Amino acid sequence: MHSDHDTCEVNFDGLIGPTHNYSGLSQGNLASQNNALQVANPRDAALQGLDKMTALLDRGFVQGFFPPQQRPRLDQLRKLGFSGSDKKILNGVARTQPSLLSLVYSASSMWAANAATVTASKDTKDGRVHFTPANLLTTPHRAIEHEETTHCLRTLFADEAHFCVHPTLPSIAVFGDEGAANHNRLCQTHGGEGLYVYVYGRESGAPANLQFPARQTRLASEAVARQHGLAKNAVFLPQSATAINAGAFHNDVVAVANESVLFYHQDAFACGLEQLHETAARQDITLCDIQVANADVSLNDAVQSYLFNSQLLTRPNSTEMLLIAPQECELNPRVNSYLKTLVQDTSNPIADVNFFNLKQSMRNGGGPACLRLRVVMNSAERAACHPAFLLDQAKIEQLRQWVTIHYRDRLCPNDLADPQLLDESYTALEALTAMLGLGDYYYFQR
Repeated sequence: MHSDHDTCEVNFDGLIGPTHNYSGLSQGNLASQNNALQVANPRDAALQGLDKMTALLDRGFVQGFFPPQQRPRLDQLRKLGFSGSDKKILNGVARTQPSLLSLVYSASSMWAANAATVTASKDTKDGRVHFTPANLLTTPHRAIEHEETTHCLRTLFADEAHFCVHPTLPSIAVFGDEGAANHNRLCQTHGGEGLYVYVYGRESGAPANLQFPARQTRLASEAVARQHGLAKNAVFLPQSATAINAGAFHNDVVAVANESVLFYHQDAFACGLEQLHETAARQDITLCDIQVANADVSLNDAVQSYLFNSQLLTRPNSTEMLLIAPQECELNPRVNSYLKTLVQDTSNPIADVNFFNLKQSMRNGGGPACLRLRVVMNSAERAACHPAFLLDQAKIEQLRQWVTIHYRDRLCPNDLADPQLLDESYTALEALTAMLGLGDYYYFQR
């Protein structure tokens, strides 16, 4: 048995890969669409992510990471009938169907909040941490991620005495699953019993009142809850069409939770939260409900600044909470003013806000919360993780040096046709697996 006191939330950030680019592939993600075809800086992108991980380590949080997925994925192009050498395939695709290059080169796995849905061992029947990798079937460039995500999770959480990594849900439209970006765990403390909040954009088919795709389905959320053995401590909430049409393609663009705090925009949900409050009360969770009114922060400002895509964290050995927000929140006068008022309000535990420059990720539509997957674990479970994926300052410095050596500082979509980029990417990943002792981790190595 483990006490509540040795349990904490570990954030696993996606390490941004060497092919980070702005191809504008994500319909409904306004930042992705508005910055399409711009020049990206993969080196800055990865270093900005590592800066955030470093800062959280410095503040006493347990921090892990997921390696970049293999890009390009030429096996996907071979499935589509392209053949020959790697160079011949790239030349053929660039000449006949160039849009496929951005699909197989996308570095979107950096947004680890979409990697999987997680249930803490405290809340499962078998006392193990459960994971379901997301199928991400709504967008083609992300639908190819789940095989590598499953491999990553089964490498990191290989000890079956402590962890269970389920298969993805079937890649059928009614089971569209986008992972933890539409999921929150509420609890009195991380070591206590949890209440799981699943947010969905559609029941099964596409609602008629949407301008953009509703990615998460209720059927998918219910299936994940069944896989993980949840029943009485799961609540399913509909996301509002207003939020989706404003660019909140995932619920984590308009809501975030941590322990007993739910921090959300007035237009986040399509229903009231009475059921959530009733369920929380039955579980002796004193819910701190922080609703941000349109009068204080408009939905448009919330989406543009990614206020709710901040990380909300409980400081180690404290009851105070810290909001890790993108720099865009500091630069937006209305959002910044609201945050100053929020941290001065002693009726909630959010005591401070730290702003971070994540501009490269933000331009593609991913803020601090998009970049991480939260996993609540006790000390034995943390000890059972593959050590290569857990960070300390020495390992972060190794990763910084690796990025500086191998990443370009300029990449535009036209560069995806350059065979040299493939060589650079695979060389970088080969060096990373050697540094981490992961052996033949990637497809091209096997």
